Amino acid sequence: MNLNQNFESVVEQAAIKWFRDIGYEYLHGSEIPIEDRKDYREVILKDRVYNALVKLNPSLPLNCIEEAIGQLKNLQYPRIELNNREIHKIYRNGAVVTRRNKEGEEVGEIVKIFDYENPQNNDFLVCNQVKIKGAGTRIPDIVVYINGLPVGLFELKNPLDEAATIEGAYRQLELYKRDIPDLFAYNEICVVSDGTEAKAGTLTAPWERFSAWKSIDGVNSVKEMPALEVLIKGMFDKTRVLDIIRNFITFTTVKDEVIKIMTMYHQYYGVNRAVEETIRATSPGGDRRIGTFWHTQGSGKSLSMVFYTGKIIRQKELQNPTIVVITDRNDLDDQLYSTFCNASDLIPYPKQAESVEDLKEKLSQVAAGGIFFTTIQKFQGEAEESLEISDSKLKRGECKYFCVWELLAPFWRCLLCHFNLVTISFIHYYCYLFFIFYA
Repeated sequence: MNLNQNFESVVEQAAIKWFRDIGYEYLHGSEIPIEDRKDYREVILKDRVYNALVKLNPSLPLNCIEEAIGQLKNLQYPRIELNNREIHKIYRNGAVVTRRNKEGEEVGEIVKIFDYENPQNNDFLVCNQVKIKGAGTRIPDIVVYINGLPVGLFELKNPLDEAATIEGAYRQLELYKRDIPDLFAYNEICVVSDGTEAKAGTLTAPWERFSAWKSIDGVNSVKEMPALEVLIKGMFDKTRVLDIIRNFITFTTVKDEVIKIMTMYHQYYGVNRAVEETIRATSPGGDRRIGTFWHTQGSGKSLSMVFYTGKIIRQKELQNPTIVVITDRNDLDDQLYSTFCNASDLIPYPKQAESVEDLKEKLSQVAAGGIFFTTIQKFQGEAEESLEISDSKLKRGECKYFCVWELLAPFWRCLLCHFNLVTISFIHYYCYLFFIFYA
């Protein structure tokens, strides 16, 4: 091994140690049992997948488990991003399978792929030097498996070699996509690093969209730690990596190009803090004050709102909220509405209201759930009037709470006084207003 390879190996071994620090099992690629990989073309660890799904779905017959694995192995599209989108849906929602009950009737079942509620029930494994064959043969530096599925991929470079940059590591990932595309069907997070600098992105992200993960817990600064250690212990903590997979990844399509979008660290920690504060503020003893979520320009406020929405609709405490988003300009309304529409894999498809009466009508037609968009100008003529909504759950005193991404305009405060509310501000140079109604 030459000097450059030796230093690269040091980074690799350090990364493995940091994974073991957070509870991952470790195997060298050459030690993966033949039961998991009969040849180098196989990218999932079959026995681990099977054993994990049996454990997570104890009430289901084995043929359901086998059908779910068959769905995971069925890469039906010629483009890796399309296969990746389908696999991600199965990761998030489970595999839909059928079985026959005692009466011989065909019934549907959901096979869980990951246990999101109890992260420790999953199987976490990190491997280095895993040889994979496709159009060519490649040996990624590190592959991260959850329940036998390769969700993480690391390409590392020697920090002492000026020619070996992490942007070069990104270009190496592009070669992997060409030569071993099946690996990327299951991938959620790609990482490039030289040990001191580290960035993460998705399989469709351009280099400019790869970003650092700068905190382990979202509170404390860790400037004295290597960036790769912070990223591993921050992103790949067992609870956080599953949370990212479930709640902080979405897909959009631009001119027939599928783009996979993943949270940045400030969005992840900010949204989760906002969710925690929402639950606290709306509890029986809550003070109905959530706080302020401040963004700088270009930091992804719209996506933070999408991730926040996606996560709060899953919270049992909020009882399937109905959400109204209000902006102060028509172009912002269209822009944010488009962002929400494109994230329909993560959140329900939204609707736009054309007027106050249209909004009232739409709200009166939903018992729970739903996302609605309108602009603040539509309310200006009614700022001093009572906003009567026919649905009983929205009448004053019967709507338990709602959350507001608030523009502090006097007329708007006057309008809001008719409701029992919880407030959160989501601010840059302009604001979005965000209501959550629930019974």
